[in-house]
Amino acid sequence: MSRMIILTEADLRSVVRLDPDAVACVEDAFRALATKAVAMPPILRLDIPEHRGEVDVKTAHVPGLDGFAIKISPGFFDNPALGLPSTNGLMVLLSTTTGLVQALLLDNGYLTDVRTAAAGAVAAKHLSRPDARVSAIFGAGMQARLQLQALTLVRPIHEARIWARDAAKAEKTATDLSRTLGIRAVAMADPHTAVAGADIVVTTTPSETPIVKAEWLEPGQHITAMGSDAEHKNEIEPAAIAKADLYVADRLAQTRLLGELHHAIKTGVISPNADFPELGQIVASQKQGRTDPNQITIADLTGTGIQDTAIATLAFARAGFAGVGTPFEN
Repeated sequence: MSRMIILTEADLRSVVRLDPDAVACVEDAFRALATKAVAMPPILRLDIPEHRGEVDVKTAHVPGLDGFAIKISPGFFDNPALGLPSTNGLMVLLSTTTGLVQALLLDNGYLTDVRTAAAGAVAAKHLSRPDARVSAIFGAGMQARLQLQALTLVRPIHEARIWARDAAKAEKTATDLSRTLGIRAVAMADPHTAVAGADIVVTTTPSETPIVKAEWLEPGQHITAMGSDAEHKNEIEPAAIAKADLYVADRLAQTRLLGELHHAIKTGVISPNADFPELGQIVASQKQGRTDPNQITIADLTGTGIQDTAIATLAFARAGFAGVGTPFEN
């Protein structure tokens, strides 16, 4: 007979938050990706185009950890019109030793939201200027909100510009963020104006056509692209990758296939064999990050299974310490 713990979204929200510990957890995961013999297979993706749906399955085994996570992450982008969230899903944590299920994490995408935002913070910590104070966030959904919150954990952000195709949603998001974060957040009607003078630009949309133009980028800016996690998605104009002084992938083999780099290769502005550093290599001091305040840097974050194993492991440990969750014997 085996025993596992069932953790609901409420359980998980009570023990895991977007805080410095979550950022450190994801930062350690990137470091492990560069320094350990991590097993991380390619993403499995199922598309359901008639409902603007996609389902990603991600996993990774990190030597030394007792468990590994398998995450099922659906994104159905017509859901808001039905009064439903765009993303949901769950994670399963299994024993590295026996393969038995340790925990079922019914997070409805919450842990993915946290680890994705934490990854944005890690990218900003290692690639943006330390004095970055003005941010531009593209998108007005949950991840847009969390990305700004994450930036405030690692940089002295005092102003945020919010741009989204839905102007009313951008206005509401800006109002909410001003109140919750205590900073000046304003909705912008024009995306170019939002980028002008911003120190950090974060894109969080499912856009299939570029929403950030290469000609807009200014010396000293850092751009984190979060939304291009499938071949057809493209938030950053390919020429911007060639214009950047430093391009950084979360996993180079992955961004060549489905990140912003994929589109730069496809359009011919970047060679298919061009070598670039990964974020974990910069975290581990194997490669250099920003070396000059005037550099333009781009982080291409497509989401990795090691982030899911890391956040699931953290959640499982904290749940055990706090005594939350429902035991289930099978």
